[in-house]
Amino acid sequence: MKFLTGCLLTAFLLGAYSYSYAQSYSGIHGKVTDEKHVAAEAATVILLAAADSSILKSTLCDENGLFKFNAVPGKYLLLISDIGYYTLYSGPYLIEPGKDIAIKGITIMTNSAQIKEVTVTAQRSFIEARPGKIVLNIQSSISAQSKTAAENLNDAPGVNGDKNGGYSLIGRQGALVTIDGKPINETGQAVTDYLQTIPGASIDQMELITRPSSKYEAAAGGIINIKLKKGTSAGTNFTLNSGTGFGKFYKANGGLDFNNRMGPINIFGNYNYIEDKTFHDFTNDRLINFNNVLSRYASTYNSNILRKSHTFRLGTDFAISANHTIGVLISGTIYNYNIDKNNLLSIANQGKLDSIISTTTETSRGRTNLSYDINYTGKLNKKGESIAADLVFNNIDRPNTEYIYNKFFTPAGVKYRPDLDLQNLSPANTKIWTAKVDYVNPLSKLSYLEAGIKYSKSTSNNILEFGPKIGGIYTSAAQFSNTFIYTENINSAYVNYNTEIGKLTISAGLRAEQTISEANSVTMMKSLKRNYIGLFPTLQLDYQAGGKNEISIGFSRGVSRADYDDVNPFLYYVDLYDYRKGNPSLLPQYINKIEIAYKYNNALITTLYGSETTNFYDFVNYMQDDTSKVNINTKTNFGTYSTLGIKVIAPVVINNWWTADFTLDASYQRIKAYSSPQSNYLDKGTQDIAFTSKQTFRISNSLTAELSGKYESPNYYIITQNKSMYRVTAAIGKQIFDKKGKIALTVNDIFNTYRDRGTINYQNINMSIYNKVETQTVKFSFTYRFGNISLKGIMKHKVANEEEQGRAGGVAGGGLN
Repeated sequence: MKFLTGCLLTAFLLGAYSYSYAQSYSGIHGKVTDEKHVAAEAATVILLAAADSSILKSTLCDENGLFKFNAVPGKYLLLISDIGYYTLYSGPYLIEPGKDIAIKGITIMTNSAQIKEVTVTAQRSFIEARPGKIVLNIQSSISAQSKTAAENLNDAPGVNGDKNGGYSLIGRQGALVTIDGKPINETGQAVTDYLQTIPGASIDQMELITRPSSKYEAAAGGIINIKLKKGTSAGTNFTLNSGTGFGKFYKANGGLDFNNRMGPINIFGNYNYIEDKTFHDFTNDRLINFNNVLSRYASTYNSNILRKSHTFRLGTDFAISANHTIGVLISGTIYNYNIDKNNLLSIANQGKLDSIISTTTETSRGRTNLSYDINYTGKLNKKGESIAADLVFNNIDRPNTEYIYNKFFTPAGVKYRPDLDLQNLSPANTKIWTAKVDYVNPLSKLSYLEAGIKYSKSTSNNILEFGPKIGGIYTSAAQFSNTFIYTENINSAYVNYNTEIGKLTISAGLRAEQTISEANSVTMMKSLKRNYIGLFPTLQLDYQAGGKNEISIGFSRGVSRADYDDVNPFLYYVDLYDYRKGNPSLLPQYINKIEIAYKYNNALITTLYGSETTNFYDFVNYMQDDTSKVNINTKTNFGTYSTLGIKVIAPVVINNWWTADFTLDASYQRIKAYSSPQSNYLDKGTQDIAFTSKQTFRISNSLTAELSGKYESPNYYIITQNKSMYRVTAAIGKQIFDKKGKIALTVNDIFNTYRDRGTINYQNINMSIYNKVETQTVKFSFTYRFGNISLKGIMKHKVANEEEQGRAGGVAGGGLN
């Protein structure tokens, strides 16, 4: 810890000391003209990283068609677009230390059909497909802007929504979900709950990354990164957003994004409020055959949920010089859920109704997450060496209060025993300290080296007080009440080497992570300590085959550590016959992935992929006691999970007013359980086909319509046979107020067909499940920009605590929403 603290201090001191000696800069400039050699005034020029085509900066050409970027040494691409012209990619260009290169002969060609028929607003395509990465430009879609982050992910190509609330990119391995590189601090259903607090109007992009380099966390299932809008335009700029809608109940939201840039200081921030009342219907029908008696436990559950959320962030970037910047960011999320639950459990034996248990529940859940971040980036010398340092502290409070009222009836509706009232209090607090330093060294004109270290320390304190009301006073039941403290320290270091040999670009890296953890069940007086090290190599080869052809091959190894709630040994109450329990002995799961991608004409991408996960646990495993009829769900290291598939992403221009994006993902998935009677020696495979499409219709230069759909075929996931899922969404939007404003109407899941249906017939479990959340909604949205409304550049800012926060979440209490 002293060593890492010293590195951070050294980084900041070096930056403060050396900036006055490192005023020289590297850069790229040029001139854009049309085919008649006329300067392309106001054409948009975007600077992209050559390695992954990520957007770094953007600008507009001046009246002479000139543009200029300052940039650290490295390899870059340029994307040039303008109204009435074809989009042009140029490069790659190598910027050497201390040199400013000039690009000559950039000519954009007139799109005559576009000019004849309709004036098209210059904007990015909704889907940008790159090997190992899909970028969704949310501001390019009417319907996406009116949806929340959760709704956009459910519609995203290649993304699988877990019935328990998580998301995956390859097969079913859970992906790390981040906001501007920062994990969202939630797991399971709480992931979806959190993403429901982020309106699409505040999102710039969603990045679906299946091949992160060694610089990033060794996330097993890839990374879903949501980039919020961050203005960098000069002067003061605001974007207001508001919306209303209805499904079964009302919806409302409002917020603003702003920035103020004066000289070397840019102050930015946003605030959003969402109030949404919704519902959740769930049925669980279990058949239990024990001692020649067939019992049926049929549970019908429904809840009404009132969600209120506040999200905010306020930050500043101060450019000490052209080469050195210090930033400070404070962000927070506060949300509260009030849930009224009703559950009816019917118990039958040999086909005859035996009894009915009626349960009503009043639940209040909340989450307050405050994050404090200070960061520094700087170029250290003329050679182009750079360093970045980041220090972050997070404090997460999750109160949870639940009062449960059980009533017991005979088939005739007569009470046969006294009511049972229960109290469930399960607050939790998590503190996360994280620090990291990243270093880049250009070794030659065609190669550079990246290296870095990271330290994180997390402490999760969980309390459970559960028990019945006796004599008018709530008591604690010893078998359900506990205090659980989980501490985890992860030390990591990485090195990444990048070089170019002719048409071949190579990126190879290695990341090492040491994990030191202790799971301490205070009440039970049990403690489990672990200390292990993992090595995670990455390799990516990109070959420019000539013409419009590009081939890439990527390999990576990753790890997925258990969420804090998954190792918590608390026995959480769901109902009298259903419980959830954590597993302190749960081991990390490891995944090896390989992808081979072919890209044609910078658009059509076909990817073959394969993965194998060991110690696989990413599903709910049921343990049923046939005698007591109690069912406990938990997670165990079940076996090896393998996936082999093909993904095709095809953007199609049908004519000058109709465009479409199609994505087809077909895979074969297989689970092979570790050999044991408990697993029933399961060895089973299944196919899975997912298809998404988004059609865009430009009716006029200010009026656009969209029609999108998603379909997933029936499939078998571990022990659950799932039925098909599908939905259709439509939207129409119009630009108003001289294109500074926009109104949109979106109808989600028009036919109300999206729901989860499945059956389980495994060992002694015979169960059918129906799960339906509200998806059919009508929403009206309005956005308005004022101030300097030129194209805003996106300044990417990553913070240090990437993985730890994503595992600190989860819904305290374990019950259904």
